Amino acid sequence: MRGHNVTMLGTGLIGLFYTEALHAGRSRDRVHVAYSRSQERADAFAGKYGIPVATTGLEEAIAHPETDVVVVGLPNHRHEEAVALCAQHGKAVLCTKPLGRDTAEAKRILDIVESAGIFGGYLEDLVYSPKTLKTIEAVQAGQVGKVTWARARETHSGPHSAWFMDSSLAGGGAIIDLGCHCIEIVRSFVGKGNRPLEVSCWMDTLVHPIEAEDNAVALIKFESGAIGQIEVSWTFRGGMDVRDEVTGTEGTIWSNHSLRTGFEMFTSGAGEAAYVTEKADSSSGWLFPVADELVEYGYNDMFSDMLDSIDDGREPLETFYDGYVVNAVMDACYAAARSGRWEPVQIDDWRGGTAERISRGRREYEGKTVLKEETMPDGRLKLILKDETTGEFSDAVVDADAALSR
Repeated sequence: MRGHNVTMLGTGLIGLFYTEALHAGRSRDRVHVAYSRSQERADAFAGKYGIPVATTGLEEAIAHPETDVVVVGLPNHRHEEAVALCAQHGKAVLCTKPLGRDTAEAKRILDIVESAGIFGGYLEDLVYSPKTLKTIEAVQAGQVGKVTWARARETHSGPHSAWFMDSSLAGGGAIIDLGCHCIEIVRSFVGKGNRPLEVSCWMDTLVHPIEAEDNAVALIKFESGAIGQIEVSWTFRGGMDVRDEVTGTEGTIWSNHSLRTGFEMFTSGAGEAAYVTEKADSSSGWLFPVADELVEYGYNDMFSDMLDSIDDGREPLETFYDGYVVNAVMDACYAAARSGRWEPVQIDDWRGGTAERISRGRREYEGKTVLKEETMPDGRLKLILKDETTGEFSDAVVDADAALSR
């Protein structure tokens, strides 16, 4: 099967990860054009990865006749311009996170793609990590029951480029940089058809002398009653801490993507210094390498899904619409942090339908509702019961084979 020739916009860290993933993933797709604002960087990047064309012309890169897919790995303030040029030249476009700097910009980008009828894929890599995909599969199979609470955390010591620190270019600080990952992971766990209703948020600038926030925690209420919790920081020391949890009426799943993954090493610093992992704070002492970042952080599966979707004429797992919803939640985070109140999530174009309220089938014992059961050390069951007629609560200790009706 024929592969795709890709235009890569951006030659920084994310362009590096994207290019290596594209070349490694399906083995038939190649970056054909590399764009950078600096010809020197474009040439060096192209030479490193065997890319035939290197240019500083944005429209030239996008319109190149030998490419059919454009990957936007540019700073946030340049996404709308790049996507508009992709639409003008009829190119499929894959855009890095966040889609826009705010909801209004994200909606304009979404409208550009849909009006032009071109393919738009939202490059939210952490949703594609193997552990996250496995968690989503388990949740959708009902293995944790009805999801009641989901948590996503991403923290490290700060971004890798100066523009992230300028909120006029980025759209914000740690929330816009890291919160977009966490929000979409939480949405994937509670269900994308489960509308986010309102947000409570704390944010502050604790360490870096900048205007943008470098720490934040937010709670997101969903239509089903589920709560999402996100934690982001640019001041965490010790590497990059990426963890997720989801709890439901029948189970719990924990996942750790970067620290305490089972791969731990100690070095005094002897020998040649080696790359440990993204955002590692040290190359000596106890270290927590990520064996293969392209796999563990979801890049390979993400691009496989995107390019397979183009080939198959279907939507990918992550669309520009998902990016728009994430921006709406982030805007609510900023509004709530500033007001000190729960603030509504403003989604004018909601396409997810409605979600049922969380509920669990009623179980009975001797005509009373069973609220909880617990196995005792001697093997018997301890029950907490409620009499629905009187409203009274009581305990009962019964044999393990006692009949509980549903």
